[in-house]
Amino acid sequence: MLFVCVHDAGRSQMGAALLGHHSRGRIQARSAGTAPAPAVASPVVAAMAEIGIDLSDACPTRLTDDAVRAASVVISMDGGDAVPFYPHTRYLSWELADPAEQPLEVVRPIRDEIDARVRALVYRLGVAARVGLLGRQAEGGRRPATTGSAPAPRAYRS
Repeated sequence: MLFVCVHDAGRSQMGAALLGHHSRGRIQARSAGTAPAPAVASPVVAAMAEIGIDLSDACPTRLTDDAVRAASVVISMDGGDAVPFYPHTRYLSWELADPAEQPLEVVRPIRDEIDARVRALVYRLGVAARVGLLGRQAEGGRRPATTGSAPAPRAYRS
């Protein structure tokens, strides 16, 4: 899966990191930008560190034709005009505020929105059941006890 935004210094970096985290590495997540910045934005690194994800060594990369060809899903986070089109690839567009040059207080809700969308995507792809996300509870991440012959929860597939 490839996350794309202009500078690859905020939204796409968060999306790739969150997908890698929530899929527990079962989905290869990458990010790229059409005009990469020199570094990931400091407030983005700080916002991700708050939730236990380290982006301090992440580097923005340029979007290449090969990266798009290798992805089965491309998620454009600011319009996809510069993303090459291939028939075998699924394209999604997530319109999100740009965290560039924003303070941490503004970046947090953007991070949280990306997190919610990534979690929903993991469920739609049917990965949630395989990585133990179904039935998680706030306290300790345990599955609720089941009684009787009720079927186990199932992931939605797209």
